[in-house]
Amino acid sequence: MQRSFDDLGTPLSQVTFCVIDLETTGGSPQECGITEIGAVKVRCGEVLGTFQTMVNPGQAIPPEITILTGITQAMVLPAPRIESVLPTLCEFMEGTVVVGHNVRFDTGFIDAALLRSGRARLAHPIVDTCALARRLVREEVPNCKLSTLAAQFRLDHKPSHRALDDALATCDLLHVMLERAASWGVMGLEDLLALPKLVNHPQAAKLSLTKHLPRTGGVYLFRGERNEVLYVGKAANLRSRVRSYFSGDDRRKVSALLRETQRIDFQSTATKVEAAVLEVRLIHIHSPRYNHQVKRWRSYAYLKLTLTEEFPRLSVVRTARDDGNLYLGPLPSTAVARLVADAIECASPLRRCARKVRRNRTLDDDTGPCSAAQLGVAMCPCTGQLTAAQYAPVVAEVVHALTVDPARLVTRLQDRMLDLAAVERYEEAANVRDRAAALSRSLERQRRLDSVRRAGRMVIELDGGERVELHNGVLRSLSLLPVEPPPRQGPLGRDLADELAVVSAWLRDHRGQIRILSCDGELAFPRQVLPTFEPRRSMVGNRAS
Repeated sequence: MQRSFDDLGTPLSQVTFCVIDLETTGGSPQECGITEIGAVKVRCGEVLGTFQTMVNPGQAIPPEITILTGITQAMVLPAPRIESVLPTLCEFMEGTVVVGHNVRFDTGFIDAALLRSGRARLAHPIVDTCALARRLVREEVPNCKLSTLAAQFRLDHKPSHRALDDALATCDLLHVMLERAASWGVMGLEDLLALPKLVNHPQAAKLSLTKHLPRTGGVYLFRGERNEVLYVGKAANLRSRVRSYFSGDDRRKVSALLRETQRIDFQSTATKVEAAVLEVRLIHIHSPRYNHQVKRWRSYAYLKLTLTEEFPRLSVVRTARDDGNLYLGPLPSTAVARLVADAIECASPLRRCARKVRRNRTLDDDTGPCSAAQLGVAMCPCTGQLTAAQYAPVVAEVVHALTVDPARLVTRLQDRMLDLAAVERYEEAANVRDRAAALSRSLERQRRLDSVRRAGRMVIELDGGERVELHNGVLRSLSLLPVEPPPRQGPLGRDLADELAVVSAWLRDHRGQIRILSCDGELAFPRQVLPTFEPRRSMVGNRAS
């Protein structure tokens, strides 16, 4: 793919810099005044103009300042006040990137003068050569003072504590820093502005691995010494996002990742949703060591309601089949699936025992009814008194809750939680709350995944004119790895759950920015929002509402 100039940002060869230096009566912009201003306008190494003027500070110059700079009271007495100088200075600086050595000192005095004159602060991009020196050459010099750097790099102009001399020396230093920065892959203004923010990272030299990355959206892959994929991520601006890993992120995982990285690949995508989907697919393929979230799909589990049995019950399984049973999932783990099962059994008297059901069973068989049946919290055939017809309404209610409207089950759990809290059985109430929260999250996720599957083949147009095509929730694009779409009905495979979750969330979050051109199925997201059972909510307040 051929790179465009936009991928590089603003090339430094096209940037006009205004290198500025001030002499003042002291260090406080609010209490001290400016005595001299020097500025140099330069582009592509060529000096376009200089600006130099003495300024009457409106106050006495301290003797120590006169000794340092050589500027006396007699020199500034006939000079114009800063209010008269500002219009010309602002015109000289217009459209430039402001540069200085410890530039915040200089811009602080200019901003203070602008505010006193009823003007706005400087809005120019700012480059500090001192910060660049700390980033690029700190190991070569005893300190980063302008005089030290001028001597170290034999600059054409020497600083003298006079504004124009110091500005010219800073201009020379800027060009030295730009040459050093180029070896780090800094070829554009945006990268130059970000460079000082990069802390002294032990892997900072690997910034050169990012110089080929575009500023477009897509997916990036960190690769190791044996070309293995270490980490996969997505970004709206690939270059900026990858370079941010060098900008002070001190997490142990990031440091270890950069230490192992030998190459950084990328794949551009046309839309954000393509980037998000491609990220999921690549993580599933490569299982990178430094990705933790999406690669857990192999441990997903299902909650099965055994509708093919005479007395259906809930069970946790690792795989789902199109066998006539009802499956909820895939869920994040078997532990979550068990918690959801506990929530349903807490709100419904479903059969809990797994004993084999025999006809004409009597209470004298084996050991009698199971403990749940004895406590009266479950309708189990082990009592010998339950018929399939009596049990059928319980199953029908659970099926309706899991596939259409879970309100009745959720309300029972909420009431149970509040009743326990009312009698100060808080630990039991918290257990019910956790079960209810797991059930609510699982049902909400299930409804979203089923919605995009039932939509069938759908073509969507984005605000920018790009088109996205979905087949049963699976994104179809020439830039993506091909994936077989799931059936519109029946259990959803573990390998597609993460992708459909991404697509569903994208549709929900961008519903006001997209236009559906065609849809051969049914696209409908449930209007009812299930309670989340957040722990911080007041149980009494929830009951009252």
